[in-house]
This record gives sequence, C-alpha cells and structure tokens, in this order.
Amino acid sequence: MTTTSESATQDTIFALSSGAGRTALAVVRVSGPAAGIALDRIAAPRPKPRFAAFRKLRHPDTGEEFDHALVLWFAGPNTETGEDMCELHLHGGRAVLAGAFAALSAVPGCRPATAGEFARRAFENGKLDLTVAEGIIDLIDADTDAQRRQALHQASGALSQLYERWRQELIGARALMESAIDFSDEADVSESAEKQALAEAARLFAEISNHLEDGRRGEIVREGFRIVLAGPPNVGKSSLMNALARRDVAIVSEEPGTTRDVLEVRLDLDGYMAIVADTAGLREAAGAVEQEGIRRALNRAEEADLVLWIIDATAPLPDVPTDLGGRGRRVLRVLNKIDAASARRDTPSDHAISARTGTGISELVGKLGRIVHEATDGANDTPVITQLRHRQQIEACLDALKAVSSSSTHGPELAAEQLRIAADALGRIVGRIDPEDVLDQVFARFCIGK
Repeated sequence: MTTTSESATQDTIFALSSGAGRTALAVVRVSGPAAGIALDRIAAPRPKPRFAAFRKLRHPDTGEEFDHALVLWFAGPNTETGEDMCELHLHGGRAVLAGAFAALSAVPGCRPATAGEFARRAFENGKLDLTVAEGIIDLIDADTDAQRRQALHQASGALSQLYERWRQELIGARALMESAIDFSDEADVSESAEKQALAEAARLFAEISNHLEDGRRGEIVREGFRIVLAGPPNVGKSSLMNALARRDVAIVSEEPGTTRDVLEVRLDLDGYMAIVADTAGLREAAGAVEQEGIRRALNRAEEADLVLWIIDATAPLPDVPTDLGGRGRRVLRVLNKIDAASARRDTPSDHAISARTGTGISELVGKLGRIVHEATDGANDTPVITQLRHRQQIEACLDALKAVSSSSTHGPELAAEQLRIAADALGRIVGRIDPEDVLDQVFARFCIGK
C-alpha cells in the first residue's frame, strides 16, 4: 500500500516557471513519470532528448490548437529533478497559458505543482541538498549584489561541502573511538585509537567554533544590516529617515511624540541590504500609546547592528543612554540641524548633517556603506552561516564535541555517542537527517514552478 507522500511523488507535476503576467515568452515545466506521455499527446512527435523542436500544441482530447511553440524533452534521471521532464516554451499570453494548463490537466496522472515541489523532488532524488536548495531560493529573492554573490556561492555547494567534510571527519573519529571499545582487551591499540579520536574531536571543535564566531556576517548579508534611528523627540529622526529613503516615509511634525510605531525602509548601501528603522523619541511618555512606542523603540535598538543616535544641534541633550551603547553595540552620534542659526557645531558627534537641506547626507550614506561592508567582510568569499537553522545545529554539534572530552573519562562508549550526536547535527543541516516539518519549512519558501 502506498502512502500519500509516495503517491504524490508518482504524480506528474507542471507549473509556470517563468514570470507571471503578460510576457513575450512563458516556460511551463513538467516533471514526473507521465512527462513523456504528456509531450506525446500535446506536441507529437517527441523531440530528441535535449534538442528544441518547433511544434503545434493541441489539447489531447479535443485536438484544438492552443499555440505554436518550442518544446524540449529531458529523459531522467539526468535531469534537474531526477525524473523525466519536458518544457513548453510558449507565447506569454494568459489565454495561451490557460490552454496549456487545461491540456496538461487532461493527461492522466498530471496535476499542477505546489510551491517548491520541483526543488523538493530534486532533493529527494539526490540532485541537491538542503543548503543548496536554500541558496537557490535566496538567489531568487536576492535584492542586492552582496545577496546575489552569497546566494550563488551557497547554491554552488560551498557550504554543503564544508559541512559534509566535517561530518565525515566526525564519523571517522567515532569509528576510531568504537575501535577502542572493540579492542579494549588490547591496551596499546585501544589507548592509541582513543587518543587519536580525542585529538580529532578537539581539532574539529576549534575549526567549527571559528566558523560559528563569524559576527553573523552571512545572516546580515541575507537578512539585512539593521540600523535604528534613535534619540529624543524632535531631533529630526523622521526627517533623516526620509532623506535616506529619498521619499516621504515618515510624518515630519514639530509636535513631539508623533512617531508612535517603528517605521522601516530598505536601502541598498554599496550593494548591501540595510534595514533602517525610525523609532519613537525617547522621553518620559505622555500616554499609553507613546509609552508603547518607546518600549518598541528600545526593543528595536536592542536588536540593531548599528544605532544612529540623533542629536539636535540647536539644543544638545545628554549623551547616549548606557543601555543603548551596551553589549558592544556600535553607536554613531549624528548631529542634525546644523543649518539652523542657533546650531552648536562644537557638540561632540561622529557626523554632522542637515536632514532638511541634505548637507552631509551623502557622506553619511558613504560612512554607513563602509560600516556594513566591514561587518560583512569575507561573507562572499568563504562559506558562512546564512540561516538560524544552521546556527542552531552547529551549536548542537559543538555542545556534543565539548562533551566528548569529559565523557571520555567515563569510558569511550559515551564519547562515541557524543561524536554520533555531533555528526547527526551537521547531517540535519544538509538534509541527510531531517524531520519532515523542516523539509516543509524549507521548500515552502519556493515559488510555484521551482
């Protein structure tokens, strides 16, 4: 008896893989055991594998033509999904696509694909692992050059190769530890094998720890460098937000306390994504709503990679609160309103601007770009952690390796078990050991048709 998931993989799936909407061309992909039959019934005769052929496309039941197009045939298992595949390169009108979907739906065993189903079949057929799949979706979602370069590096398999090497070395260390158990009656052999396994575990612990302590470079590139505009009311945070965004994002008013919630805008800083957040002015709140806005402002600043503390040059107030500059968080003091007649330019700051006139804004943007570049230096050249899921499993791996040396004092059996746990944690990253819900989360991020 076949399960639901098994019967689903026996289906032949199809989807639009090019952009939606009215276009010159549209590519429809078909994958599964009936892909060749679908091509035979809609666009006979079937072309040679990997050769494009011009065909008249017909509905398999009515024989009605719905397009004249190029078709391609790819025989499995040497395909992207590992299954038989075909592609229809159609004209991009909505009526043409509707005709193609109706024709394919009429072929027994064919159905529309769900989000990420092509990529998931590729994973299940050994054509890619989870880190490569995540790199592909990040490449599709990339908005900046840095995101594109990092995603392409991961999609090429650089990260999976690193984790798989470590996993194999941990398996090797575990084999040594288990040989120490098997030859426990031969003291010299057992002691040598155990000592060698412990040395290997210690080396890997140092190497993996160095990988983990990366300052979140990969995650910053992927998710964006978080910049928070903070300061007392009416210092010009909202005006600076609008100047950085080059459009009216925030309401600017002389009335203090007008910013009640956190407003965000995404900027491309020298090829890197930055998320700039405008927050409520920090003061004694006049009401419950403003108090909530201040609480959110402090929480957002706590999570920021960089805080811009805005100072009013016409009425300088006390310096940055200690809680904003704590825990090694970087704070940049920005003196605003330097165009005002009463401005005090001698006020200590890292940068001086006028959000109203634009003075110093381009220089500030350049400085922010350099700060982001420093924070992400090397993220596109070496394999880096790009997902919270990776970081959690690497931490689990290190916890197990840390326990190896202490467990070895209680016998090689416990040490071998900790080495197994460490190797399994790395296996979960690439998908060699993974619960179904993790797979669902990863592939749900894909668009339909990928």
